[in-house]
Amino acid sequence: MPADANQHDVAVIGAGTAGLAAAVALARDGARVTLLERRPFVGGRAYSYLHPALGETIDSQHVVVGCCTNFLDLITQAGAADSIRWYDELCFLEPSTNGNPRQSWIKSGSLPAPAHNSLSFLRAPMLTLRDKARIAAGLAHFLRGCPATDQESFAAWLKRTRQTDRAIRHFWEPVVAGALNDVFERCSTKYAAKVFYESFLCSTEAGRLGIPAAPLSEFFQPVVDLAQSLGVDMRANASVEAITRTPDGRWKLKTRECEIESNAVILATGFRQTQALIQSLTAPGASPDPATQIPFDKFVAAPITTIHLWFDREVTDLDHAVLLDTRIQWMFAKSRIRRWEPARGSYLELVISASWPEIDMPREQILASALREVEPFFPRVREATLLKSAVLKEARATFSVVPGLDRYRPPQTTAYPGLYLAGDWTATEWPSTMEGAVRSGRLAAGEVLGNRTRFLAPETPATGLMRWLSRVS
Repeated sequence: MPADANQHDVAVIGAGTAGLAAAVALARDGARVTLLERRPFVGGRAYSYLHPALGETIDSQHVVVGCCTNFLDLITQAGAADSIRWYDELCFLEPSTNGNPRQSWIKSGSLPAPAHNSLSFLRAPMLTLRDKARIAAGLAHFLRGCPATDQESFAAWLKRTRQTDRAIRHFWEPVVAGALNDVFERCSTKYAAKVFYESFLCSTEAGRLGIPAAPLSEFFQPVVDLAQSLGVDMRANASVEAITRTPDGRWKLKTRECEIESNAVILATGFRQTQALIQSLTAPGASPDPATQIPFDKFVAAPITTIHLWFDREVTDLDHAVLLDTRIQWMFAKSRIRRWEPARGSYLELVISASWPEIDMPREQILASALREVEPFFPRVREATLLKSAVLKEARATFSVVPGLDRYRPPQTTAYPGLYLAGDWTATEWPSTMEGAVRSGRLAAGEVLGNRTRFLAPETPATGLMRWLSRVS
């Protein structure tokens, strides 16, 4: 029987986006919540830290889109909605050796959805007419939403829909790599379809791009403040080493400093840490109960590598851009996003998604390669002085939405009464995103109360012709 949050304590392990979302939802409902985080900062994988050698705060850039309704609702509740910089257009850049990189802009126009991006798409020079025809035919597959199952790989889908090589390189690949952080063979068509449906078809609002205008841990501080104002007992540097059941059916959490008891526990942790904590429930020498087993071996982490560059002057007039025909997928001009004065120079972050090759590369090699690759896109780099640089490798930035994974993603409930799971890797119907994490936290909080969807925000509604097309079965 679910615990009654209005009468019983709830302990949430992990102060990432999932844990923060669960704690805020339960505390707003009147629960007494303890939130434990093993690190000194919040945000989970969406964090920032002060680089000790550079004296600069760096992070791996995370973005949101307008369809991330639960994430945006949480940020709005915390009074931090203004800390997101919104963009209604996307620039695709092709490299150039003559100092004039070609720009293709995808932006909303006056036509109703799903045609709201079509005029700019038809004018985009990065694609030929044949490329555009194949892309349009491919997007038509997603007009009614996502496939019902996740069995097909996106690589197979691209072949089945006869996508051209240039369409793949200049449209499908940069979007999928940036959103799902993986190669086509390891991405389910279901989740690729969700990206394209929400970002390009559903509505203008759903596809808007939002970029936090502050370092991520600072960005999440208002959520922490909200949680604490609601009475959440926040404890940083509190690593939970084991969880056990007490004879009276409560839960005991053991940290280095103390033991905490509660009636309900939400494990808002990554799949590896969750695995370790659940394994701590099995007595030494005893065989795990098959009914309680989660197939953790089916989950694979995917890496992201970011290169941080500080120059003595501005090197681009763009806030962000998709970079084509290079190893780097995205550029974020963080000095512009954060509205630096031009006299401070510029700060660029370059993102390499699905960066398995870079994980084992020396940082000096990654930096040298990135500097060579970025010049054809931003020629002013040649005249600028590089003041500082850093390379950040996130080996477990996301999880891979491989075909067939849905059957293994666990629900927020477990076989143990009073023990719940949260985290983007659990069953949310979303890929590995901050929205998926917040949804998981709210779903877990709902399960504590016996009403799974109690705290979920409504989806972004379809507009224009999509109001009828998306309902066609």
